[in-house]
Amino acid sequence: MKAISQLDISLKAISYAQPDEFVTSDQIEKDLAAVYDRLKLPYGRIEMQTGIQSRGVFHDKTPSTIAAQAGTNLFAQTDINASEVDVLIYAGVCRDFLEPSTASVVHHLLGLREDCLSFDLSNACLGVLSATTVASQFINNGQAANVLIVTGENSKPLLTQTIKTLLDDKYLTRKSIKKYFANFTIGSAGVAMLVGKKGEGVADFSYASALSDTSAHTLCQGDGSTDSLVMETNSEELMQRGVALAYKNWQLFKEHQKKSTDHFICHQVGIQHQKFLYQKLELDFAKDISSFQKYGNTGSAALPLTLALAVEQNKFKSGEHISLLGIGSGLHTTMMELIWN
Repeated sequence: MKAISQLDISLKAISYAQPDEFVTSDQIEKDLAAVYDRLKLPYGRIEMQTGIQSRGVFHDKTPSTIAAQAGTNLFAQTDINASEVDVLIYAGVCRDFLEPSTASVVHHLLGLREDCLSFDLSNACLGVLSATTVASQFINNGQAANVLIVTGENSKPLLTQTIKTLLDDKYLTRKSIKKYFANFTIGSAGVAMLVGKKGEGVADFSYASALSDTSAHTLCQGDGSTDSLVMETNSEELMQRGVALAYKNWQLFKEHQKKSTDHFICHQVGIQHQKFLYQKLELDFAKDISSFQKYGNTGSAALPLTLALAVEQNKFKSGEHISLLGIGSGLHTTMMELIWN
């Protein structure tokens, strides 16, 4: 793939699966009271530093179940049915197991055709945008008329394990705890997005730009466990280098714009990342659409969840241009233009 690629596909439908419960930042700090008191940490710091008031969790639901619920919701809200799907891509960070693919479970739960191709595509928080790029190849090559992209992210195992790790670590210090705070920004959601031929949907994807800085792959790493995740993040350096990469990509992206952006939907990390990104890229903050305040950082679901919520709230008008600015640890960034029909 070149740095700039034509997508020429449409967004036919998008839906999401709502978390079972929302856990407030205050509740997390109450659960960590023993650590906060021992290290003399100020209460309220999670919400103050991140702008995240709550984050969602699912109870006893696998990533495939969450993704399938989003898909079921999509079919219920549109005239499109499961038998019309030609390709299924599961694009989440969370997965049921290492083998087989989580997509195979979603395929079964949704009752898709036996000749409907399915596979997993993992690219951290950028998974859904990466899957959209791949979907465009299937559609423009005539191999598929409808590609369903799904994800199912659940932060409960990560939150539970992180709290336990911090409470059990008697050698924890104010410095060593920093690499765990990003875990408390992570939320949960499922998203399903159906894409097809240009002009067939509510909006058209026109083009995408993508760049990578893989020298930064050590800045955010999870241990790969599917049931008790542990993640360590160098939040400050990750933000600095991620936004620096996004700045380069934004310059490339802007060169191909035929009309200025009416709305920005960015990866939903938190308030500090949001402010730094808008300042560095010189974006109009009045055009921002966000969801992290309630949902937290929902990984690969974050950007498409925000898009789905905006669609639900009728935020877009015919002819408006929406810029989707995605960043994923690794580091990778993909930006896409979406034109509302």
